[in-house]
Amino acid sequence: MSQTRARTVFLLAHTGRPAAVRSAELVVQGLLRSGIGVRVLEAEAVDLPLPDTVELIKEAEPACLDGCELLIVLGGDGTLLRGAEFARASGVPMLGVNLGRVGFLAEAERDDLDKVVDRVVTKEYEVEERMTVDVVVHSNGDVVHRDWALNEAAVQKMSAERILEVVLEIDGRPVTGFGCDGIVCATPTGSTAYAFSAGGPVVWPEVEALLMVPISAHALFAKPLVTSPNSVLAVEVQPHTPHGVLWCDGRRTLELPDGARVEVRRGAVPVRLARLHHASFTDRLVAKFALPVSGWRGAPH
Repeated sequence: MSQTRARTVFLLAHTGRPAAVRSAELVVQGLLRSGIGVRVLEAEAVDLPLPDTVELIKEAEPACLDGCELLIVLGGDGTLLRGAEFARASGVPMLGVNLGRVGFLAEAERDDLDKVVDRVVTKEYEVEERMTVDVVVHSNGDVVHRDWALNEAAVQKMSAERILEVVLEIDGRPVTGFGCDGIVCATPTGSTAYAFSAGGPVVWPEVEALLMVPISAHALFAKPLVTSPNSVLAVEVQPHTPHGVLWCDGRRTLELPDGARVEVRRGAVPVRLARLHHASFTDRLVAKFALPVSGWRGAPH
């Protein structure tokens, strides 16, 4: 793969959004003016007004980021999670610009595009690693599927009229069993995603832990659980229950075989995120959810 410039940035955008198309145009123009090369997937380039100097890549695979110092992603949560797949596989840090609703994975908003370009040009950003989870599906003692997730791995029922009967296990010991709509096994990053909607706690990203959150459990004891990052979480789908389905980050899915066992543990490969701001996660949480803090007086002086 040719490298025509000293520095190259890969751009991934949700071209179905007019805002993403315009944003991509502004980012590309700013980077090229500063002498930084831009690489884009050929399939997306047809929807973007790009100059001839932009490098086009045919295959959407990890190798397409070879030689890139950064992956800039423009879009909502789905596009950012798609970008996370590239970032994890390549090791290239991802810088997300939120064009959707919440966008906890994003570092900037649409109005910050000039700042994003300036920080990339001057390399004024830091890189942090976010925990992932590795997922293994067993059937009759055999491994039948492997996957991973940045936010969560969710075991869910397939049919609306039937509940899923499961037994939960942590570190090789059973904890409880019940009927439910599903179980979410999440990272701290994913605590503000599906696990949050299911009633789980918000976990600060710097906390190393794993979460297990029931979805609509038919039980008296069905509380969210927070475990050590070194724990192994397991969801055993009972043989007499209808088949379940595994979702990883809401993007990759597998219909589970009868009596499947899903194991979730800390991922071997993290996702690297580029950070422009030093704002605390508390400030980010308040801003994203527009939390009512108008009566706050601060610490006494």
